[in-house]
Amino acid sequence: MDMNIAREVIGLTHPAAGEWWTQHRGQSPVVATAIHNGHAMRDSVNRLCGLTEEERRREEDPFTEFIIRDVPNRIVVHRSRFEVDINRPRDGAIYLRPEQAWGLNVWTGELPGEITAASLAMHDEYYAMLQSYLRGIERCHGRFVVLDVHSYNHRRSGPKAEPTMAAQAPDVNIGTFSMDRRKWAPVVERFVEAVQSFEFPGGRLDVRENIAFQGRGYQARFIHEHFPETGCAIAVEFKKIFMEEWTGEPFVETLRALRQLVASTLPVLVDALESGR
Repeated sequence: MDMNIAREVIGLTHPAAGEWWTQHRGQSPVVATAIHNGHAMRDSVNRLCGLTEEERRREEDPFTEFIIRDVPNRIVVHRSRFEVDINRPRDGAIYLRPEQAWGLNVWTGELPGEITAASLAMHDEYYAMLQSYLRGIERCHGRFVVLDVHSYNHRRSGPKAEPTMAAQAPDVNIGTFSMDRRKWAPVVERFVEAVQSFEFPGGRLDVRENIAFQGRGYQARFIHEHFPETGCAIAVEFKKIFMEEWTGEPFVETLRALRQLVASTLPVLVDALESGR
């Protein structure tokens, strides 16, 4: 299928120019975020970026917004992680050195102070918004779960090279490093069981905990620090089985199945929260 047609079939959203993120709010204790979905950059940043569109997209998480679209409470970030990485602490949220960005030289020169200040202000505003947003969920429901949805590459050596060995690259990696694992075990384990048992096209998915990633991102840590008794943030990393990671071509039917999978876990998570009261 032609890439542009595929994108139309799955109905990708097109944020308004200048939009930082989109919030949706519904009646549920489950929240989903797609904080690396974005690709946009403000013009002043884009002019200084030394990467191609394709290089940036390869390290972003395209289509994660589509995967979480049936979750009533969701937040989708529209700015590229190469402008400011919401999932890193403030002092590392701008990739200034290649070792911060998979060996990539992100900038053509030194970033002016006003550029970095504006990017970091976005980081500050995001976390102010997130804390207020989650306080609202907490007021309504007492306890809540955040599905912190990402994706990861498994063909880093090139489009023709062998993929990462399956032993090191589950289809779905569940990251739980920053949470009180014992406290939230009933919620995490019910979620993992629901994902493992989903009848995925071609066979059930390989779902494992803390293999390719451990859930060390800043957003999950922030949630557990600010909502230690009420908030459970589960980092969910989908291997890019839903796209060609070197060209950006989406696999429509796989994306639809992943969207159905996430939607199918919502009643399970609600029940697990209720049972744990």
